[in-house]
Amino acid sequence: MDIRLFIEEWIKLGNAFDTDAYLEKYRADAILDDPSVGRKFIGHKGIRDYFTTYFIGYKTQTRLMKLDIHGNEAHLEVEFTGEFPEGKIGGTFDIILRDEKIAAVKAALI
Repeated sequence: MDIRLFIEEWIKLGNAFDTDAYLEKYRADAILDDPSVGRKFIGHKGIRDYFTTYFIGYKTQTRLMKLDIHGNEAHLEVEFTGEFPEGKIGGTFDIILRDEKIAAVKAALI
């Protein structure tokens, strides 16, 4: 599996607001933990809610700034732009992949 290509495609699908294709990148039991919003989002239903609210709702676009890959884990530094109060803000994603899909994500704003 080419993790760099996988991450680039995941970001591209997110920026296109292609919810179904975006969710296909996740395992059905994936967990997305975002302490900045104070919640964990579980499974496709939870992650759909997160994506709809914080990405589609704010017209968020994500730009990859840095990517470190170690085995089946990736650490991303990103820049978010969108219709939220800051207009532009940094963030990170720590992603664990299993069976060529995202098993867990910890998201944070910086």
